Amino acid sequence: MALIELSDVAKIYDLGEVQVVALKGSTFNIEQGEYVALMGASGSGKSTLMNTLGCLDRPTSGSYKLAGDEIATMSRDQRARIRNDRIGFVFQSFNLLARTPAIENVELPLLYARHVPTRERHRRAKELLDRVGLGDRLDHHTSQLSGGQQQRVAIARALVNEPDILMADEPTGNLDTRTSREVIDMFRKLNEETGLTVILVTHDQAVARHARRQLVLRDGEIVCDTKDWAEAIAALHAADD
Repeated sequence: MALIELSDVAKIYDLGEVQVVALKGSTFNIEQGEYVALMGASGSGKSTLMNTLGCLDRPTSGSYKLAGDEIATMSRDQRARIRNDRIGFVFQSFNLLARTPAIENVELPLLYARHVPTRERHRRAKELLDRVGLGDRLDHHTSQLSGGQQQRVAIARALVNEPDILMADEPTGNLDTRTSREVIDMFRKLNEETGLTVILVTHDQAVARHARRQLVLRDGEIVCDTKDWAEAIAALHAADD
């Protein structure tokens, strides 16, 4: 059984007189331990697909199974529990609490988890901040940290619930080139060393190239699903034409 199984998944937004088809008949699997990039122009459907995979939104039709659980028929509260238990998120804008120490930002998801004692929350958060190279910044407020350091805090926060999947939405969009490379290298190491499944949305080809599989979207459809970088780029350029 694959970790993620999509079968004919579609997403349609009803705007009254107009219906917008954001995702059309997507069918694919993602195995545990894969590193996948979702690529495409603005409006191609990659963010809609990410929101669907991340249980942030429910498909209009089709089947989406995560670790064997059917997500498409779940309530909002059920999807929220799945997100908290199985998925860690990293965003372009970091989404950290500005006047809160780094260690408390990392602990935050554990406040929503049941029966995690304060001492255990602190231990996990400290261990992860050490892992991302911020063991000496535990008590620094995020406003005192650089953009790259803030993204490292966000990655530690995404991992604190020990998720099956790390999802990253334009994770290097607010970072300089050197810091972007450091963050992407961190994703690669997490994937290779721990078997963490990594799924990222990016418009940056240098970032997408590090993934071991690329899904290229155009007008809500997956037009290419490949592990061949040259094939992915050809499909991306065809989508731009």
